[in-house]
Amino acid sequence: MFGFGTEYEGLAFWLPLIWSGLIAVAVAMYVIVDGFDLGVGILFKAAGSENWRDRMMFSVAPIWDGNETWLILGGGGLFAVFHIAYAVLMPALYVPIILMLIALIFRGVAFEFRFKAERSKFLWDNAFFLGSLVATFFQGMVLGAFVQGFATDGRQFTGGTFDFLTPFSVLTGISLIFGYGLLGATWCVMKTTGELEIWARRIAVRFLLATIVAMAIVSVWVPFLGRQIETRWFSWPNIAFLAPIPVLTAYVAYRLLRDLEEGRHYRPFFLAIGLFLLGYLGLGISLFPYIVPPNLTIWDTANTVSSQLFALVGFAIVLPITFAYTAYAYYVFRGKVAEEISGGGYGYH
Repeated sequence: MFGFGTEYEGLAFWLPLIWSGLIAVAVAMYVIVDGFDLGVGILFKAAGSENWRDRMMFSVAPIWDGNETWLILGGGGLFAVFHIAYAVLMPALYVPIILMLIALIFRGVAFEFRFKAERSKFLWDNAFFLGSLVATFFQGMVLGAFVQGFATDGRQFTGGTFDFLTPFSVLTGISLIFGYGLLGATWCVMKTTGELEIWARRIAVRFLLATIVAMAIVSVWVPFLGRQIETRWFSWPNIAFLAPIPVLTAYVAYRLLRDLEEGRHYRPFFLAIGLFLLGYLGLGISLFPYIVPPNLTIWDTANTVSSQLFALVGFAIVLPITFAYTAYAYYVFRGKVAEEISGGGYGYH
């Protein structure tokens, strides 16, 4: 069935499932941890003063580069275990991925130069803002292109370079800007004080409302991208089992709005993460087990059993270390950022 010997049939079934779970975790971690610092960048130019911008950047400066480790883990896992999927997805998504990476480079350079610059500081402010905005938009376009599927003939991509560019992918790109903006704003609520925190709280409400609208439009659109997705959500008894997900999403959004209005500091950020995870779960339910929608499953594209086992040993070592490092970094840099940063914000180095 899977092209392996009889002795490997059990592993040939379970290993792709395990690996798809591991890669899904890595991608989810990237979306959460890099999403909020990209969100801080999206809000950056709207901040009311130089001190606000210093504090916003200082809140993410010690941890932003570690956050992107999860992107490497997700992409590396895809290449190591689902090489056929990687070979199909890369030519299909070459343009938005390259533009996303270029934007991330400009944003990363801005971290290093802005803290030292004087006359050119405005250039690095713009690099940080535009790098965050562009990277987020193209991440959203990649997501939209993935959800709507790819033209394939067997295991070959047969579409065009710009097939990713559709009204749906533009919508998901804009939606992700709203979502990351919400994460960034709730992060600032959690990490800052005074007028900056009050401003971030107001901005968070606006981005929450925009995110809710965007999620609603995407949720209505997705089931009609393919018959299989529509059947999965609206056939019986699936609709009874899956109905709690949109209901819980609505409750989390309501609770987040109330917490922002009631002046809570920490819970809004974690509720915003919960909102993202519920949306992520919904997409997973819509697409599983297809890793190259709408035709290629995780079993169709998986490497040999021996390759998967070999890579699994490395992942079993690296993944706990990455979780431990991430947790430790956030523990060390916990707490609020002071309203007056010594050295005008140059304490990063």
